[in-house]
Amino acid sequence: MSRDARWKSLLELLVERGRLEVEEVAAELTVSAATIRRDFDQLAEQQMLVRTRGGAVVHGVSYELPLRYKTARRASEKQRIAKAVAGLVCPGEAVGLTGGTTTTEVARALAVRGDLAADSPALTIVTNALNIANELAVRPQFKIVVTGGVARPQSYELVGPLADGVLSQITVDVAVLGVVAFDVTHGAAANDEAEAAINRLLCERAERVVVAADSSKLGRRAFARICAAGAVDTLVTDTAADEETVGRFEEAGIRVITV
Repeated sequence: MSRDARWKSLLELLVERGRLEVEEVAAELTVSAATIRRDFDQLAEQQMLVRTRGGAVVHGVSYELPLRYKTARRASEKQRIAKAVAGLVCPGEAVGLTGGTTTTEVARALAVRGDLAADSPALTIVTNALNIANELAVRPQFKIVVTGGVARPQSYELVGPLADGVLSQITVDVAVLGVVAFDVTHGAAANDEAEAAINRLLCERAERVVVAADSSKLGRRAFARICAAGAVDTLVTDTAADEETVGRFEEAGIRVITV
């Protein structure tokens, strides 16, 4: 197992469990305890975990796994969700995309839609995510509008008053939200308050709002609220979503698409 693959596995396990022990995780990944100790030390130097005697713990309740280590989690579900979300977009529309792994897949799904290649621009894409802008900028069928702001290394998103200035001057037909949590009572949420603020403004500038979230995000709440559930028109999720949870969203007037 390569170091990058090992680090990704370690960080994902840490987010799921909150604490890892050297000997236990060494056996689980079939590597030596010395290798895991070295990995923990190097990850601690990058402030991605906190080293403890015999193991490691997450930084705290607001701990966020960097985007580059989240791309493989629930990959097939995210790709199905992304394809369905892309199908909700009509040629000629202005589409807002927040940052995140699922919205990145939405951008890729839009890029391969054959009916969007005929006109230039077939879509206007507004995003505060540097990685999404980078992937779509080479596509001549898209007009790319990138907000200003300060880049968050965890999510590649631009945040702050510079981003506010751009979003306050535009409107979009549809805003596609990637979220950490989505609950009928608590609404859509993110871990970071600055990120949530930009996403909230994008929702306010949109004619309709689509939440793209795999089933693990549903019925949960997170630190920073993006918008109330009532501000969301459509939820696209995977078929593992709990029926009762889906029912509550539908009762709240949200169209739910499971794929």
